[in-house]
Amino acid sequence: MLDFTPSFFLYLLVMAGVTYLVRMLPMVLFRRKIENRYIRSFLYYMPYSVLSVMTVPAIFYSTGHITSAAVGFLTALILALKRKSLITVAAFAAIAVLLAEIAIVYIPVAII
Repeated sequence: MLDFTPSFFLYLLVMAGVTYLVRMLPMVLFRRKIENRYIRSFLYYMPYSVLSVMTVPAIFYSTGHITSAAVGFLTALILALKRKSLITVAAFAAIAVLLAEIAIVYIPVAII
């Protein structure tokens, strides 16, 4: 059950303020068009790099074994480079992870 104490509303207000500032601050600071070519290219690629930084670690820690995660990642990467559709990439990556997990469980690995 939620406890609606004064500190809860303070935290909610702070989170709303920070979210608003993060979204509005660039618009306030950069009212003119950015002329610098380097900064424009940096801002163009920034969303892709941030998304990659958030997604790639989640890929490798989402399964029971890092080996099956790597198999799924490589499957998705190869299919994406071949320009397959998103649903095809996701389906085959999931199937590859499932088969890798089954193989890890049923195929004994020699311990050295």
